[in-house]
Amino acid sequence: MSEHRIAFAWARRDAAFNAKSDPHSYELRFPGGLTVPGGPALEYGGVDGRVDPEQALVAALSSCHALTFLALAAKRRLVVDTYDDDASCTVGKNADGKSWVDHVWLRPKVTFASPVDQASLLLLHEQAHRYCFIANSVKSDVHVEPRLDA
Repeated sequence: MSEHRIAFAWARRDAAFNAKSDPHSYELRFPGGLTVPGGPALEYGGVDGRVDPEQALVAALSSCHALTFLALAAKRRLVVDTYDDDASCTVGKNADGKSWVDHVWLRPKVTFASPVDQASLLLLHEQAHRYCFIANSVKSDVHVEPRLDA
């Protein structure tokens, strides 16, 4: 078992405290000194240049899938030159009418040092999804749609 920590820091910026007046900007502080400015998504009153919780969830899923994929490729002695993802999510309503991240799309594009057949590539992505512990921790439908060379 392992434990992973962050610090969340927010402070009121003026005398008023209500949903309309406060910007709800915050900082995520990671061990080692990295600080990431955060806030709500633009459609919920956020501002550009800050990571919203939905983006953070997509980033966690994308990076977990990528790292799992890279580990599996290395075990098979497949040399990966580049791995890029164009990931996204949508927020919808569940059966109870509550907002939730209903779908996440991972669209990885992988370049190998030597040719890898499409079936092997798809199998690696399927296994990466199956073993990604972040994907195993969410209720959202996570779709892996590898971008394949023509």
